[in-house]
Amino acid sequence: MSRTIATTGGTAADVDRLRRLLFTLGRQHSLRDPLARHCERMELTAPQTHALLWLGQEGALTMGELAQRLGITEKTVTGVVDRLERSGHVHRERNPDDRRVIRCRLTASGARLRRKLDASVTQGMGQFLEHLDTTDRRALFRILEKLIASDTPKTGPRD
Repeated sequence: MSRTIATTGGTAADVDRLRRLLFTLGRQHSLRDPLARHCERMELTAPQTHALLWLGQEGALTMGELAQRLGITEKTVTGVVDRLERSGHVHRERNPDDRRVIRCRLTASGARLRRKLDASVTQGMGQFLEHLDTTDRRALFRILEKLIASDTPKTGPRD
């Protein structure tokens, strides 16, 4: 069952309010700061960082699966993987049954780097959650779980 978001009445006002609140929050506390500083020191772009995190979380992924997780096209993910492969953090594996299928996997170096990135993400999330009391954290988790369980369709890749 697919829902269409109404942009009339209360929903439009709620969308506007959410947008304003998120922009205000972003101005006050960049949600990417702890991770961004770490990545800049390691000379990684945001897509490279997210690729390392996804591959560390899910194991080997096809180029298409990785592109979908990153929200980019397969053409764009090829460049991301090329750079990670040149730096020794990722390698490509061809499927012996279908050589058109290429999986990306972290190397030992990539796994070490992913652990460092994951520690930075964990620290950043902890700093963010410290601003909420237990009741607010439970409400946040309940809302996120409700959004995950909803049947909201995914958006397509961005280029």
